[in-house]
Amino acid sequence: MNYVQLYQAVQDYAESTEQLFVDNISTFVRQAEDRIYNTVQIPSLRRNVTGTLSANNKYLSAPSDYLSTYSLAVIDTDGTYEYLLNKDVNFIRQAYPQPTDTGLPRYYALFGSQYTDANELSFLLGPTPDSSYTVEMHYFYYPTSIVQGALSSGIITGGTGYANNLYSNVPLTGGSGSGATANITVAGNTVTSVTFNNKGNFYVAGDVLSASTADLGGIGSSFLFTVTAVENTLGTSWLGDNYDPCLLYGALREAVIFQKGEQDMVQYYEKQFQDAMMQLNRLGTGLERGDAYRDGQARIKVNP
Repeated sequence: MNYVQLYQAVQDYAESTEQLFVDNISTFVRQAEDRIYNTVQIPSLRRNVTGTLSANNKYLSAPSDYLSTYSLAVIDTDGTYEYLLNKDVNFIRQAYPQPTDTGLPRYYALFGSQYTDANELSFLLGPTPDSSYTVEMHYFYYPTSIVQGALSSGIITGGTGYANNLYSNVPLTGGSGSGATANITVAGNTVTSVTFNNKGNFYVAGDVLSASTADLGGIGSSFLFTVTAVENTLGTSWLGDNYDPCLLYGALREAVIFQKGEQDMVQYYEKQFQDAMMQLNRLGTGLERGDAYRDGQARIKVNP
């Protein structure tokens, strides 16, 4: 199932083409994806990256799409892999309290937000690296959403005469897609920044968007946002290709809640979602973690 099919299925099941509902389908889908990726560990959605530790720096930044750690290893100068043990921050602080406690790292802990980006995480290492070691991480990640044509970046033409202010949740108009909203900052009577709240769907690079003057203080003109890049131009994902019931029923549950539907319908779609999740969990934490050589062939007991 690709995004076009999922988008249409949500409308068909919910029996709604009302514009506000349709504009929020991408949100329903993203909410379902977040539930799925935070519930089931899928080996197919695991990445391997390498980096370099800085000598005398005990911190390591997590990848921007980091979800959870599978393994973390430091590669010694002779090529030996030293797999680090996960510990609490307090353990590392107490075990290696001094800046001079350096060496080949043995332990790591999820420390918290990075100093340069509060939205991204970092790791604390112990002891502090005494050299610029290579580090290799396997981790579960947030894949690109199946949502097709979500806004990613663009060029602002600020216009003139607008009232200085921060305008929240402003609908963006025009282009080939729909559903995008943004916080728009006006300074010096011109638009200076556009921060997406809802990235919408079905936009393409080259689309020229704008916003109603009524949503920007009632005065001013000529603001434009030219789209330079969008996410997932094909509208496909691993889940859509391999196990779409989770996406469909998860999105429908969010859709019914949005519609303020009857509680029994919320419960119905939640049950369908959980049943689908059981099958996905069977794949992710069962079938993909074993084989016939180690576990024997799956078989049903037959009475003689």
